[in-house]
Amino acid sequence: MKILFAGSEALPFASTGGLGDVLGSLPSAIAHAFPYADVRVVLPLYSSISHEYRSEMTLITETQVRLSWRVQYCGIYSLLRDGVTYYFIDNEYYFKRPTLYGNYDDGERFAFFSRAVLELMDRTGFFPDILHANDWQTAASVIYLKSIYSADARYRPVRAVYTIHNIEYQGIYGMDILGDVFGLGPNMRGVIEYDGNINLTKGAIVCADAVTTVSPQYARELQTEYYSHGLYHILRLYREKLFGIINGIDTTYYNPETDPALPKNYSANDPSGKAVCKEHIQRLTGLAVCPNTPLVAMISRLAEHKGFDLVTCVIEEFLKDDVQFILLGTGDKALEDYFSSLAARYPGKVTVLLQFNKELSKQIYAGADIFLMPSKSEPCGLSQMIASRYGAIPVVRETGGLYDTIKPYNPENDSGNGFTFANYNAHDMLYVLRQATALYRDKDKFTKLMLRAMKCDFSWDSSAKQYMELYKNLPQ
Repeated sequence: MKILFAGSEALPFASTGGLGDVLGSLPSAIAHAFPYADVRVVLPLYSSISHEYRSEMTLITETQVRLSWRVQYCGIYSLLRDGVTYYFIDNEYYFKRPTLYGNYDDGERFAFFSRAVLELMDRTGFFPDILHANDWQTAASVIYLKSIYSADARYRPVRAVYTIHNIEYQGIYGMDILGDVFGLGPNMRGVIEYDGNINLTKGAIVCADAVTTVSPQYARELQTEYYSHGLYHILRLYREKLFGIINGIDTTYYNPETDPALPKNYSANDPSGKAVCKEHIQRLTGLAVCPNTPLVAMISRLAEHKGFDLVTCVIEEFLKDDVQFILLGTGDKALEDYFSSLAARYPGKVTVLLQFNKELSKQIYAGADIFLMPSKSEPCGLSQMIASRYGAIPVVRETGGLYDTIKPYNPENDSGNGFTFANYNAHDMLYVLRQATALYRDKDKFTKLMLRAMKCDFSWDSSAKQYMELYKNLPQ
């Protein structure tokens, strides 16, 4: 089977978040699990991609891509990494920018990229069985495949899968640029129009052979008005081709047994090093060195939908208990100011680190006893899985991938791998946080829960198998 992933970012080349993590892991997981599969990925050649990777690239061909009345240069480079062929679409006019997104002409930039994805098939002779597009930036590739390119018999057997990583970003533009920018005729208006505008995500949902999202619960939530950012009518209409497949994490990179960032490695078979990691992070960040005080951590972008309004509502009530709190992240200025003030008022008990630091984040996962993730919405979430792997017990709200990956601790039969609450309510969160800290004081029971969480399989293996099963079952 031949599979071509199209996306706007992928680790280690260029990434701003979860999409980059997925496209940096899922293709190689499929390639390793299914050696007969020919897996390839196509990305923009951003100027930010380092010389280290550019030096490994080979120029395959140079061509031109038509986008409405424009005819633009397109260089196609490739490199082989971890069993996957990566293609890079070169056009400095569109991709020599200081940021990946947030430009005034993003619609045109990614329309060009989507056309280039289809032209790549012709120029390389690689016509995949599956074109797997991701998020709004490549939604147009699915639309073009099923419209403009369907006239060519070579493209007609290609089946399209479209994955929604975050429904909040849909690729919405005024209908007046349908022809001028996107090169689509009035006959496509019914496919691409939603609420009076171009909506690329809606168009891809209509055109794709299958639509996936990043957890089963999120697939259900997207069919409700609360979570869908306006698209629930369309997602309900096409629910028969909507599937939720949970993301995984890179269990080699996130491995406390071998992680070079940790002062002492440990595992579920020998967790003794975790105490060393806790003392290390307490000393490093100015917390009081208290081995028997539960350390609660948050590692997150400081944004409203991450549940910080719940935290600010009850954190000072929680801090009356014998607990410590550490926060790592950046974001909303008002939240940054609030937590900075909190740390100043509770020295030795609260540490707030307003930065993005991968190495430090892993040290915090390793040192924490409890990990708080009270999101209002969370399509999949990776932090709760990483925390589990490092033995920090997740306390999460039952939404999206948090619902699918973290099951509540049940003292009756000693089951579950964390603590959960359903209602978006600050005192519900506080109640389960205190359940977690109370269990922490029963060392035997807490240790059993910690080891069970560390042994959870959050690798990409299961996800790869589910995607391959989906590909195989698509109608010819």
